[in-house]
Amino acid sequence: MTTLYDFTAPSIHGEPISLSAYKDKAVLIVNTASQCGFTSQFKGLEQLHANFAPKGLVVLGFPCNQFGGQDPGSNEEIGQFCQKNYGVSFQMMEKIEVNGEGAHPLYKWLKQEAPGILGSEGIKWNFTKFLVNRHGQVIKRFAPQDTPESLVSDIESALSAS
Repeated sequence: MTTLYDFTAPSIHGEPISLSAYKDKAVLIVNTASQCGFTSQFKGLEQLHANFAPKGLVVLGFPCNQFGGQDPGSNEEIGQFCQKNYGVSFQMMEKIEVNGEGAHPLYKWLKQEAPGILGSEGIKWNFTKFLVNRHGQVIKRFAPQDTPESLVSDIESALSAS
């Protein structure tokens, strides 16, 4: 059975990160954008990171420019934007595609494991979120309009489950 730990993705600085490094952690994976109506969610994601990282939560942000061209910058520009405007200290990854032929293998797997409304697999917009349990299995998919604050009880459940 495939789990989160079977994937590798480059950090925003280009270094490959084996997601097996997050074994025994709950992981929140988000496709982000710097120029989106939901961009202010970076603040809430950073708050989740601050509150729950000590308890075992990892937040991974994957910039994506597939929705309205809302993240056109380079990885370096995106990283600087997130740090300067939202104090992002959680792990940002390299810009990827989440839909189509060029979709990152991680996102192909996430969409299969947790389809959206009516079973559709495609990501509809920026800030779609996936919560992965401490065993590397996807447990829930959240819509872009689901704020980071609204995920707290699901995160707490994921962290307390053995």
